[in-house]
Amino acid sequence: MTLFINIGELAGIAPEGLLRKQGAEMADAGILRNAWLAEMDGRIVDYGSMASCPGAENVVDVAGGMILPAFCDSHTHLVYAGSRDAEFLDKLSGLSYEQIAARGGGILNSSDLLNSTSEDELLRQSMPRVLELMAKGTGSMEIKSGYGLNPEGEMKMLRVIRRIKESVRAQVRSTFLGAHAVGRGYGHADYVQAVIDMMPEAAGLADYVDVFCDEGFFTPEDTARILEAGAAHGLRGKIHANELAVSGGVQVGVKYGALSVDHLERTTDAEIEVLKGSGTMPVMLPGTSFFLGIPYGRAKDYIRAGLGIALASDYNPGSSPSGDMRFVMALGCIRMGLTPAEAFNAVTINGAYAMGLSGITGSITRGKRADLILTDPGWTQTKLPYLHHSPFIRSVYLAGELLP
Repeated sequence: MTLFINIGELAGIAPEGLLRKQGAEMADAGILRNAWLAEMDGRIVDYGSMASCPGAENVVDVAGGMILPAFCDSHTHLVYAGSRDAEFLDKLSGLSYEQIAARGGGILNSSDLLNSTSEDELLRQSMPRVLELMAKGTGSMEIKSGYGLNPEGEMKMLRVIRRIKESVRAQVRSTFLGAHAVGRGYGHADYVQAVIDMMPEAAGLADYVDVFCDEGFFTPEDTARILEAGAAHGLRGKIHANELAVSGGVQVGVKYGALSVDHLERTTDAEIEVLKGSGTMPVMLPGTSFFLGIPYGRAKDYIRAGLGIALASDYNPGSSPSGDMRFVMALGCIRMGLTPAEAFNAVTINGAYAMGLSGITGSITRGKRADLILTDPGWTQTKLPYLHHSPFIRSVYLAGELLP
């Protein structure tokens, strides 16, 4: 057993069985001050006030620092080849995301690079990004395919994600996003059918299926067909929706029981209403809004309506080239008006829920994995987003093991 003592703030305490936070619950960060926590065999076994601290042989003195659950990033595109920094120059010249895509950039550019890269080289390029996120405190992450855009390329990506999952202590969930854009050489209808035809093989590699249901990409009708095919092979949906326009993606996602609907930069009251009472988590990606200069999601309106939200990084080479979840948390506060507690819950337990992992991680709960961030002394939950680029991590433990 490892005993962590003199914890200034133990944050993220939640009762067993709580899988997500919604509405007013988002304001409760579950903080215990002057605390201890015990870990054994990779699990949280107990915690409490220092006044009741037990003894142990293996003791880590936190010396007044925080312990919080490792971040849970439910939306990334970490597996990609090469770089799109040239498009950054196009962006600075005034071109929009849509204009860059129309010139042959964007997703299709990443597809060309990926399809000319071997599987081993793709893994070699992608692994440093995974390790970077872990070092910054991310203990669980979802990684999407979607840059292959043909059967060979998509399965290559899913195999790389599987190899990552097998080689790191972080929890990794894999999502088949064949419907990220129409692949080169396909007509629209033919490509939708090609994605459906990929589903049996994808189901052997992926945990979820995703569709970019948005203006200029895939329609709600396309999305429904793909979700139905995924469900027939045991893949639950996770939808890209409402990044570029109010697309109907939220509605089709809820109809088909999607685990999450992601982006939501463009929202009407209709999207909020349809999510009420559903099991679908709204996921907002403020790093994309920051990088592209597009609106931020209406996070506070969702919470006032009794919903929960998750925040994720959308780490990808074109529209959000960062996986720093503390910066995501800071953007949630500074640009979306969230309190530190609301942003904290959005990047921990609700992010875990959006990956189907909140039964085993995302909070300080007896029996959950000991996926923990230990901070230097003096840090508080409010300081995390306030001092958003000051170094704060003393160490990261995943399943109770200290990361090197």
